[in-house]
Amino acid sequence: MESWVWLLLWGTVVGLDLVSVGQVMFARPLVAGTVAGMIVGDPIAGGTVGVVLELFALDVMPVGAVRYPDYGIGAVAAAATAAGAPGALGTGVAVCVGLGVAYLGEVGIRMVRSRNTEDMRRNRAALEEGDESVVIATHLRGLLRDTLRSVAVTAAGLLLAAAAYRWSPVTVRGAVLVTIVLVGAAIGAAAAGGMRLSGRGLALRWFGLGVAAGVVVVVML
Repeated sequence: MESWVWLLLWGTVVGLDLVSVGQVMFARPLVAGTVAGMIVGDPIAGGTVGVVLELFALDVMPVGAVRYPDYGIGAVAAAATAAGAPGALGTGVAVCVGLGVAYLGEVGIRMVRSRNTEDMRRNRAALEEGDESVVIATHLRGLLRDTLRSVAVTAAGLLLAAAAYRWSPVTVRGAVLVTIVLVGAAIGAAAAGGMRLSGRGLALRWFGLGVAAGVVVVVML
């Protein structure tokens, strides 16, 4: 039970780090998943699901008003699901849980943005005048909303993780197939995101060189 409390706290920190507080990369799935795995005593499982979700996350840029899943909290839930499961038998199901939680986080982000916008509209006159007390109060309310979102999404993710861990109907063969499909999809998403961000010309050539170097390193290891 104690580890689940720490997971809830860690997921909240991860959710806030995405935009509202810090932005020191705790929200990256690789970091979030690995630390969550350490909390539950299985850092390898946490790092594994973190890598897969990190590949999905490379397809988006969480900047400005763009819509994006909260892959960080998703990685926390995925790590809780995969902990103790042998290899691919837990990875596929865990990543499915992580993706579901990530998109739930996206819904929460949109709700928080909507409430923040309404709050700013209600206090527009005072904000435009630079009323310090109103500016601070508006900021704190927005921070509170994102904190509540992070707690709620993390809690929902941990409940889903517990349910998947105990009652997953997937067979061994099905678990392996799900893992293969999701890893392939993650690699495709990362490649598409990398090519889109690289654009054309020299940047795209550097991207291709990086991919080739990565393949060489993996083969040599």
